[in-house]
Amino acid sequence: MRAIERCWSRLCAAHLVLWPLSLAFGAAAALRRAVYRSGLLAVERLPVPVVVVGNIAVGGSGKTPLVIRLVEHLRRQGWRPGVVSRGYGGTARAPLGVTPDSDPATTGDEPLLIARRTGAPVWVGRDRPAAARALLAAHPGCDVIVSDDGLQHYRMARDVEIAVVDTARGWGNGLLLPAGPLRERPDRLQRVDAVVLHGTDAAPDDLPPGPALVRMRLVPGAACNLADPSRTQPLDALRGQPLVAVAGIGNPERFFATLRAAGLEFAARPFRDHHVYRAADLATDDATAIVMTEKDAVKCTAFASGRMWVVPVDADVDPALGDLVCNRIRR
Repeated sequence: MRAIERCWSRLCAAHLVLWPLSLAFGAAAALRRAVYRSGLLAVERLPVPVVVVGNIAVGGSGKTPLVIRLVEHLRRQGWRPGVVSRGYGGTARAPLGVTPDSDPATTGDEPLLIARRTGAPVWVGRDRPAAARALLAAHPGCDVIVSDDGLQHYRMARDVEIAVVDTARGWGNGLLLPAGPLRERPDRLQRVDAVVLHGTDAAPDDLPPGPALVRMRLVPGAACNLADPSRTQPLDALRGQPLVAVAGIGNPERFFATLRAAGLEFAARPFRDHHVYRAADLATDDATAIVMTEKDAVKCTAFASGRMWVVPVDADVDPALGDLVCNRIRR
């Protein structure tokens, strides 16, 4: 996987083979989008507004923290939001409700994290409209759906589209899958309601005009002990200790950079996104503490120890985004 990501960041000899496949992928994606927009394939309209949060590039961009922040904002504004997700990394195919005690191997790690952080109804399923219908049937008081990572799922109608862009990685080599990291071309962003720029202040090249641009950064909170959540400590309290940091997220280096910014020194152990942890992955005789993301933590609870510390992050996003979403769905 790391070799593929390196290939996606530049042009290399492999692209002589992969580039024609990218052309075919792009043509198929454009045709699919056009068929849905023309009405030849049915688009399902739910009885409540739908807010889609997604991206056009493969890999983590900060969507899950943004979904959590939007759910919290909507609730403060008097809405009763629910969340639907494909449940990537989980085995569930049919619609399934997610509770704080769910198995991440079944539901996927990100839906479980959203359920634990927000307390909102969360349902997963390969068929997102079916998952949304099941959620609404189980929670008839829900009056808005937030779809986590559903930008390309055109069968479900949406009232608001939000695309998250990792400005540190941008478009990679600018090619579509499989030669590059893009699911759709950057001009797709002309049709979204807002683009959330996560990371550096510089926007990627070829960012099309049109949508509202909103800045976002992730702010780490106090470290929480995985075995005993009542134990917390400021992140900088771990300074000077021998640490191991693990991250099985889309961009592990972002988490490691956050720890370095807090003055921590550690041995980094990056894993592929949605990695399924075993106790052996965290084995170490040299570290007094093992530091991980919340997304990692939901998969390590079964073998938690007092040495494991979780670093939560909150999305600090321009309040204009919440106002835009509320204004759109009120219509």
